[in-house]
Amino acid sequence: MRTAIRWQMVASTALLLTALASAAAAQGRSQTARSAALAEFSRSLQELSERVSPSIVQVFVTAYAVPDREDQSAAAEPVVERRSGSGVIVDPGGFIVTNAHVVQNATRLEVELPLAAPAGRSILKRRGRRVGAQIVAVDSETDLAVIKVEAANLPALPFGDSDGLRPGQVVLAFGSPLGLQTSVTMGVVSAVARQLRPEDPMIYVQTDAPINPGNSGGALVDTEGRLVGINTLIFSRSGGSDGIGFAAPSNIVRNVFLQIRKTGRVQRGEIGVFSQTLTPLMAEALGVTGDAGVVVADVLPRGPAAHAGLQPGDLILTLDGKRIENGRQFRINLYTRGVGDTVDIQVQRGDRQFTVRVPVAEREHDSGRLRDLVSLLRPVRQLGVTALDLSPRVARLLPALRRSSGVVVAVVSSSAPFSQQGRLQPGDVIYTLNGTAVASVQELNTLAENIQGGSPSVLQIERQGMLMYLAFRFER
Repeated sequence: MRTAIRWQMVASTALLLTALASAAAAQGRSQTARSAALAEFSRSLQELSERVSPSIVQVFVTAYAVPDREDQSAAAEPVVERRSGSGVIVDPGGFIVTNAHVVQNATRLEVELPLAAPAGRSILKRRGRRVGAQIVAVDSETDLAVIKVEAANLPALPFGDSDGLRPGQVVLAFGSPLGLQTSVTMGVVSAVARQLRPEDPMIYVQTDAPINPGNSGGALVDTEGRLVGINTLIFSRSGGSDGIGFAAPSNIVRNVFLQIRKTGRVQRGEIGVFSQTLTPLMAEALGVTGDAGVVVADVLPRGPAAHAGLQPGDLILTLDGKRIENGRQFRINLYTRGVGDTVDIQVQRGDRQFTVRVPVAEREHDSGRLRDLVSLLRPVRQLGVTALDLSPRVARLLPALRRSSGVVVAVVSSSAPFSQQGRLQPGDVIYTLNGTAVASVQELNTLAENIQGGSPSVLQIERQGMLMYLAFRFER
């Protein structure tokens, strides 16, 4: 009996040891599999970095310092500073996208293009070659700019679809933070379609991938190596990365870039409606069903929506087949539509539902439209601008003005004089130079040509309905 029990114990122990050995072996295999997967993930990131990095450039800027609005000394002169940022090659012909604030007030631009990797590897990367660059156009509303270098066959980064991004998706940020060339950081998409100011149609991709000063204008890419955003700004208490960074979505970047490359400016589209989110209280008061959606509060007379038949009180259900749940979503989706596009809007009016097709028209009072009046444009070399006489035709493109004669600025070059109040801007109307009224570009040129180099001068202008002075020194 005791012998049988001993043999039973021996057998049980053997089975237990066998089970433990099998579990240990399985655990070892599992650990090996996890290590292999981690190594493969690391290799894929390394390969991705090597593929993307040649499309990322460092931008060196000589520019007038941005005026301090809170502390403007009457005796202060504009100060020239040097700074750097990042850029992304988006076209093999030398077109590069960066942030508008990177090239703001620039007098000189240089771009460091990466060199082709040599056959042998080295941990010390060779510096690229610096070439001069020119600003093609700046779009302040999206804080984007397109610059160009004279080069061909550059490694362009393909655009991705930012509308497909989802929170938690792995992304990488490329750029030159604090001047450290071609750095890469990893994180995830924290949020999509982040709106930083109420009623602002511009949205951002939020990420926790570390972004620091100097990363501005760099690339946010997905794991396929596609451009899904342009790194733009951070929220920070320390001045460095606190894990809250924002990138302009690639679909907006692509739209801005394609328009600038084609026409030299960005056309803003609108359909002529003012929409509001339909709240439960509003729905109850209006006697409509549902507690979420969009109500048309106003329709501009003679606008595209009015011609299509939209009316105040209509409920917007979908835009191009996509369900619309609030006014912010409706405005943001319209923001990405180009001038000349059409949108299909499903509407509920009373008990009836129907769809209207509305063309997207160019936004009224867009100063960029002044550039289209090519035959009327004249250079004012001393001021570094191209301008045209204020006429009834030109005035229709601008908000209501104080006066009926003057000179309207259409294009501003990097040679424009700079003051503590900033530079001239497209849409500015010049009324006087050194107290003398000007009614035409010819009169402005005559006055400017008679001013000695280095002499202090002041322009009286109207900008967005407000009169102001710009003081500067003429350079020769």
